[in-house]
Amino acid sequence: MKLKNVLIVVKDMEKSRQFYHDLFGLELIRDNEGNMILTEGLVLQEEKIWKGFLGKDIIPESNSCELYFEEREIEAFAQKLERLYPSIRYANRLMSHSWGQKVVRFYDLDGNLIEVGTPM
Repeated sequence: MKLKNVLIVVKDMEKSRQFYHDLFGLELIRDNEGNMILTEGLVLQEEKIWKGFLGKDIIPESNSCELYFEEREIEAFAQKLERLYPSIRYANRLMSHSWGQKVVRFYDLDGNLIEVGTPM
């Protein structure tokens, strides 16, 4: 068995697709009416479909998981994030951990937590 994809819930498929393309260069592989499969195994699913499957409300910014990306040029990424999405909500702005890794944590347009850090 292998992990195939990670699925996140979004309200506006096109805005979310653009967000993940703008910041991470993810490309659309397949659009299945309410599900978009992007490169690197990320799947976007429309909120109304997910709510229909679960029969429960979606809780944005639940802080129970995160998408993790690595970027060598973290300062340039942080500047790009500010420039392209100036109203983005941060969990923490660019910082350095005691072990030397630099990270920034923020929420996507739908409250999914993202961390971008320098490679370890």
